[in-house]
Order: sequence, then C-alpha cells, then structure tokens
Amino acid sequence: MSGTHDEAFGDDGSDEAFADLTDLTDSTHFTDDTLDTGLLEEELRQAAAILDPVPAELRRIAVDAFALHDLDARVAELTFDSLVDAIPVRGAEDPPRMLTFRVDDVTVDVEVTEDGLIGQLLPPGPADVEVLSGPRAHARLTADDLGRFTGEAPPSGPFALRLRTCGDVVVTEWLRA
Repeated sequence: MSGTHDEAFGDDGSDEAFADLTDLTDSTHFTDDTLDTGLLEEELRQAAAILDPVPAELRRIAVDAFALHDLDARVAELTFDSLVDAIPVRGAEDPPRMLTFRVDDVTVDVEVTEDGLIGQLLPPGPADVEVLSGPRAHARLTADDLGRFTGEAPPSGPFALRLRTCGDVVVTEWLRA
C-alpha cells in the first residue's frame, strides 16, 4: 500500500484521521435552523467557478443548444411599432408604445408602458405567455379565453414574447422596451 494510505489509517485499520470529520455530521453541530443551504450552494458555485471554470467554448455551445429548444417555434415579425410607424399625437407627453407582431394567421398586439404591458393574441384563445429577457423567462403570464394578457413592465434590456397555444409555439422578434 502507498504511504498516504498508511498515514490516513491507523495501524489497526481504524479511521483515526477522519474521526473529526464524522463528528461534524452529528446533528448536535448542524441543524436545519443553522444550516443555510442557499448560502452553502452559492459558496460551492463560487468555488467551482474558481477551481474548475466552464470553458468558454463549452458555455457558447450550451447557449446555442438552449436556443434550439424552440426550433419548431414560428417567429412573429414586428409589423407595427408606434415609435417608428405612428403619427405623433399633439398633446400626448408619454404615449404607450404599441407593437404588432404577425406570423401566418397569428397576430400579437402589445401595449408597453412604464407600468406594465397589455396584450392580446388573435385569433383569441388561451395561451401561456413568457416574457423573455435572455435564456430564462423574465415573467410567465396567462392569456385568457379572449387571448388577453397583462404583466409587469418588461426588462429594460432586450425582450421577446414566447406564446404557447395548443401545441403551437410562437416567438416574437427581440426588441427593447
């Protein structure tokens, strides 16, 4: 056997060197109240990032693969944007931004204000709506039977909407609020 093994174990085969470690798992040292699993998880993440970081190429491949999870999604193009296409209204100081997205027979109308967003899916029907702000959803909304949905203001950076209706997935173009 190696010298390291002989040092870790006593001559009689006992785990003398590891005796202190088994005492740490005793319930008298750690309880659910004193053990913060969120803090422990964050410390482990930081240690892994320093000691064994994810290679940049692997991270890029993972992000590209995530983008393909909606490969069957139809992309709704922006057909109207009130910042570009609307005629200014005299007296309106801060009008809401009106957006219309279309793909085939599906239209998504969205009004974006600083207070939130209001939208409607046409043809009307229930749908799950996700406000995307990167690889993860910023907010999850539900469209009612008339296709109407409301939510908090989208993030300040780029965002898109992903709508799931009866097995059909529609993703809007990305834009800034």
